Amino acid sequence: MAQSKEAKNHPLLLLSLLFIFNISPCFSLNNITNLPGFDGPLPFYFETGYVEVDEVKGVELFYYFIKSEGFPAKDPLLLWLTGGPGCSAFSGLVFEIGPLQFDVAGYTEGLPSLVYNPLSWTKVSSIIFLDSPVDAGFSYAKKQAGYVAGDLITARQILVFLKKWLSDHPEFISNPLYIGGDSYSGITVPVASSEIVKSNHASDGLKLNLKGYLVGNGATDYLNFDGNSKVPFAHGMGLISDEMYEAAKNTCGGQYLLPPNPECAKNVETINECLQGINVVHILEPLCGFASPKRDVISADRKKPIGYNEEEFSLLKLGLPVECRDSGYRLSYVWADDGAVREALGIRKGSIGSWMRCNYSQNYANDFTSVIELHRNLTAQGYQALIYSGDHDMDMPFVGTEAWVRSLGFPIVDDWRSWWVDGQVAGYTRTYSNNFTFATVKGAGHTAPEYKPKECLAMVQRWFSSLPL
Repeated sequence: MAQSKEAKNHPLLLLSLLFIFNISPCFSLNNITNLPGFDGPLPFYFETGYVEVDEVKGVELFYYFIKSEGFPAKDPLLLWLTGGPGCSAFSGLVFEIGPLQFDVAGYTEGLPSLVYNPLSWTKVSSIIFLDSPVDAGFSYAKKQAGYVAGDLITARQILVFLKKWLSDHPEFISNPLYIGGDSYSGITVPVASSEIVKSNHASDGLKLNLKGYLVGNGATDYLNFDGNSKVPFAHGMGLISDEMYEAAKNTCGGQYLLPPNPECAKNVETINECLQGINVVHILEPLCGFASPKRDVISADRKKPIGYNEEEFSLLKLGLPVECRDSGYRLSYVWADDGAVREALGIRKGSIGSWMRCNYSQNYANDFTSVIELHRNLTAQGYQALIYSGDHDMDMPFVGTEAWVRSLGFPIVDDWRSWWVDGQVAGYTRTYSNNFTFATVKGAGHTAPEYKPKECLAMVQRWFSSLPL
């Protein structure tokens, strides 16, 4: 049983906070200085642990925490949620915004090597990577009833997690707090942020210093915007002909996911056939994983990965070339299931079986078909919002994101323009009233930091500092 260094130095402060805010203590954390696969001591503060978020059902959420490499006493605290729902926060840590990444090019056999990522968002913030909902990554429940999850349950468990975690890390209570995530977390982030705001308005309890939230390549309103934008995106990118697009547009009335008539269905089927073999998460990159010719690109089922299924090929057949991102994804399975790795991370024996990067077999309720009104309500109350999209992502196209952002009807403060990093155009942005910023990341896919780490670090650093992109 370990405690943070600061809490050890201030035991009376910690006990007082627990008493005042009536929070059950959470002392299941593990300070890590050396990690299997990483050469030498870690050059940053790294902590893992569990927080019980449902005492009746025994729901234990696992987290990775990296303290800011800049000024942790003042820098923002970012809670990062990977999408799915059901994908491990390890993806955010190693493939997107964290200070570790696999040495894919140097891999031969055995335990994969980890190397330091100098373009981590921990340069400007402390980050909690949370395995949420339950059954994602290393999170688990002691009782079977604990494995029932959904948008609301997950959001409320996130609130419990933050209150317990901060009670155990009181040195971060006053830091600016942001909730961030990507893909399906486009739903989770605003729902969780709304639950935090409701809690803060209550008369008692620990009030979280929430300042805003950010969502990348996020699901928001799949039926009306995200999913239906795939056809115009494909046309704009030159993947389907003018004739295909016009035929679908004229017969479908913009409803491509749920065709309203046989003619529309036929035209959508023609477009799907044309798009087979395209990597939907980045249309310019090779499609290296499983790709069934019968899998629809335009589908109303947002929970199933399109054109890629990690369960349908051998995870240990590591023969893909380096340019295939699947290689890194496969290495994560080898690393996370290694006994020495689990011991170093403090994983409880018997809590889970084989680790999965994304667990799509959860008992999960999609409580929200749209979170647009949550965005409106949060920003109207003064919370900052950054919504960004990789512009080569056909899974959650920027076209749909830009459209729902416009539907809010907010006045434009800074109209459409390019934003730059190191003398080059990094994307395009527009700022609205209510501290609402939309941005594209040029050349990025799903999700943006994985493809353009330098640009995305510059973007979030400016946004945290309330500077124009």
